[in-house]
Amino acid sequence: MTPAMTPAMTPAAPAVLETREAGFAYRGGRPVLEGVSVAVPAGRSLALVGESGAGKTTLLRLLLGLARPTTGQVLFDGAPLVPRDRAFRRAVQPVFQDPYSSLDPRQRVARIVSEPLRSLGLLSPGSRAARRDEAGERVAEALRSVGLPADAAGRYPHEFSGGQRQRIAIARALVCRPRVLLADEPVSALDVSTRARVVELLAGLAESHALTVVVVSHDLSVVAALCARTAVIERGRVVEQGDTADVLGAPAHPYTRRLIDSVPRLSRASRLR
Repeated sequence: MTPAMTPAMTPAAPAVLETREAGFAYRGGRPVLEGVSVAVPAGRSLALVGESGAGKTTLLRLLLGLARPTTGQVLFDGAPLVPRDRAFRRAVQPVFQDPYSSLDPRQRVARIVSEPLRSLGLLSPGSRAARRDEAGERVAEALRSVGLPADAAGRYPHEFSGGQRQRIAIARALVCRPRVLLADEPVSALDVSTRARVVELLAGLAESHALTVVVVSHDLSVVAALCARTAVIERGRVVEQGDTADVLGAPAHPYTRRLIDSVPRLSRASRLR
C-alpha cells in the first residue's frame, strides 16, 4: 500500500521563471547583481524587496528579458530565456510603476489595451472587420476583469484617475491572457486608499486568472497582502527568501530585520505570525 504523501513529501510547483547564480553589471561598472538565484513557482506570487538601489528592478528586467545577465542564467519553463520568443512574450507581461507615463496620451484606451494582440500576432486570421471585432471583444473582457466599464475603451488616459490608469495598464497586460505578471512598484505612485484597491485587484486576478505575480516593492504591507513568497535583496545579493509569513514574521537576516523595523506598520508588535 502506498503511504499518504505528507506535506514534506509534496513536490514543489515547477518554476515558470528562474535565475541561477545570475549577475549583472553595466560595462565598466561595479556589479548590480551577484549570484542571484530565485525561482518563481507556477501559481505562487513572489515579492522582491529591499532598499532603493538594492537591485530589485534590475532583477525584474532580467526576468522580463529586457537585460541579459553578465553571469549565470535566466530560465523560462526550465530552458534558457529567449526574449524574442513569442511564447515567452505572451506568457510574461509587465505592469510598470507610473500609470501617468506608461500609457500613450495620444491613443484611446482600446488601442492601448489591444496593442499586445497586434504586436504578438494573437488575433485570428480573417478579414479586417473580423479582427477588429475580436480585438474589441478581448479589450472589453480585459477592462471588465479590472473593474472598468466597456465605454472606457473609447476614452483617453487623461480622462481617468491614477488608480483607473493603473487598471488600464493591468488590462493591457491581461489582454493576451498571460501566465505571469511582473509588476515594478505597481502602486507606489497612487494614494493610500487607491493603493489598497489596486492591491486587492491584483490579488483577486491572481486567484481568478491563475496568475503568477512577481512584485518589486519597498512597501512591506503590499508584500504581506499580495505575495506568498518573498526574496530580500541587499546590495545586489539575495540575503533571505522563503514564505512571506516566515520572512516577515521571523526574519533570519539582520538586513531583513532592519527593513521591517523601519516600517511602523510592521514593527515588532504587528509582525505576521
